[in-house]
Order: sequence, then structure tokens, then C-alpha cells
Amino acid sequence: MTSLFNTPLRAGFLFASLAAGIFAGHAQAAETAYPLTLKNCGRQITIENAPEKTVSIGQSSTEILYLLGLADKVAGTALWVGPVLKGYEAVNAGIDRLADNDPSFESVLAKKPDFIAVQFQWQVGPEGVVAKPEQFEELGIPVYTSPSDCTGKENSAASDGVRHQVFTMELVYQEIRELAQIYNVQEKGEEVVADLKKREEAARAKVASADGKLSAVFWFSSAADADPYVAGKNGAPGYIMSALGIENIIKTDDEWPTVGWETIAKADPTIIVAGSMERRRYPLDSLEAKLAFLKTDPVASLMPAVTNGHVFSMDAQAMNPTIRTIEGIEALADAIAEAGLAK
Repeated sequence: MTSLFNTPLRAGFLFASLAAGIFAGHAQAAETAYPLTLKNCGRQITIENAPEKTVSIGQSSTEILYLLGLADKVAGTALWVGPVLKGYEAVNAGIDRLADNDPSFESVLAKKPDFIAVQFQWQVGPEGVVAKPEQFEELGIPVYTSPSDCTGKENSAASDGVRHQVFTMELVYQEIRELAQIYNVQEKGEEVVADLKKREEAARAKVASADGKLSAVFWFSSAADADPYVAGKNGAPGYIMSALGIENIIKTDDEWPTVGWETIAKADPTIIVAGSMERRRYPLDSLEAKLAFLKTDPVASLMPAVTNGHVFSMDAQAMNPTIRTIEGIEALADAIAEAGLAK
């Protein structure tokens, strides 16, 4: 995350909780017995053997596989919002990207996968734009969907969905552990979970003194001449704000509702968090376009968050329920501390 002044940010680490998490992971690790049957997003999936050729549709699904040391099992990827996790640039460059957005059903099958990992049901789901899970399963290819996109959430083709249950990182940890079990790398899965947990703990501690004093709005993007897509209360941004003791001024269950700037200005958030992404689906996907809008719009430009310089950017992947949500917590904690808002 950066402020309007492009302040660099760094996150801290807590060795003690890492050690505790890794110890717990070692205690829980066990070999996978195949065939493995799991309940996933209301379906039962069966994996006959550890996958050797995976297509991952969704940046977060792909990055989890990378963190688990399974890049050599990934035959193709699709649906990318921004740059890959730092340290995985070379690995990612060597893997076929089927599409930046929606891959075709045929392009996925052309990789001859024995497993599909999916981040969003709107890609592969009951109304999936790529396919329905049954279309792959009829060909003997199991489909695993991120639990964070279906647990407590109602998806539809007409919107980003309604989240009736508050998202927590436990859903991401469930995905990490289940993918680790599918590939029989449980110990590595526990190490990844432990690292993410200790990073969150460190970020929370950094701004503990600001608990209850701040409010925010998370702005993902905007279509042309339309109200902005902002974060509802139950998604990943809601979790980020809750972790840091920040009030979300948007109270709806909708994942990404559109809300007018007059309404946002009236709520007077202390902080505006603007999404930064490489995607260019809407005119205000670009961070530069967002910042230009905030400086020139007759309503938004007068908001105290703007005039006080309390507009921070955040990687859009952190605004989705993913492993990057922890990066969002770290980055926002750093920005708050550096702006003197944690006093």
C-alpha cells in the first residue's frame, strides 16, 4: 500500500508465534490416503491420486500452489489481477497463462489437466463463464473451489455476490490445508498457515492504539460515469478493517456494492483505500485514474480523507478473500502508523 505520496511500507514478523505455528503443523501432518474425498462448496469431490497437471483459474489459487511448492504441478493459469507474489516472478513466467481474465473451456482442456483449482464460482460454478464443474468431472477431472467464495456467500451471474457470513482468514487457511492434503504436502501447508498467522498478529500489534478511532472505505474500481464499487461489511476488506479496529462505513452484505460519492462523503471516512491493479476492465481500474478523480471531483476532492492526504493504495488482490489479505492488513497498518493515525 502507498499513500498519495508513495510512502514505502514494510511488515514486521513475530518469531515466537511462527515457531508455535510450525510446531503445531508438524504435530498435525499426516500422509494422504487416496482416493481422497472432500466436501467442497456443496459438492463431494474425489481425488484418485496426487495431481500432476493442474490448471488454476484465479490468481490466489495459483499463488497458494506456489507457496506450497507445487509450481511444477501447474500446467496453466488464468484470471490475474496484478503481479505475482514477490519471489515467484521467474516461476510464474515459466507457466502458460491461458488468459488474463476468462479462459475458454477448450483452452483449459488443451492442457490435459488431472485437477482444476478455482478461485471464483463465477468462473467455474453453477453459472460459470468458463464451465460448470460437472463438465470437467464428466471427463474425470475433479474441480476444487476456494471455500472463501462459497461459504456463507450467495453467488450469481448478475453481481459479485452477497456474503451473509463474515469472511475470516480461516476460510483461506482451510483452502491451504485442503490443497496441501490433496497434493500430500500437509507439513508445508501448516508452515504456510503459521507464517500468515504470525504476520497478521504483528500487524495488529503495530496499530493497536488506534482501535476504534478510525473509519474507512475500500474502493475497488468504477465503471464509466458510475458510482464506485466499494467493499461491503462481510468481505476481505471488512476482515482487514476488523483486524485493525477500523469501522467500515459501508454496512451492506453485498460483496462490492456501488455507492455514490455523496453518500460516502456524508459518512466522512478517516481513510480511503484505493485498489491498485493491472486489470483494465473498467475506466477507473487504474490507481492513477482513481487518484486523479479524487483530486478533481467536486464532491470527493473536498473530503477530509483526501485533503488530509489519508488516501492509501492497496493491491487489489488483498481486497479479495485470498492469502494477500494478510498483505493488506500489513500494508494498511504500516500506512496508518506512518501517517500518525495510530496515536
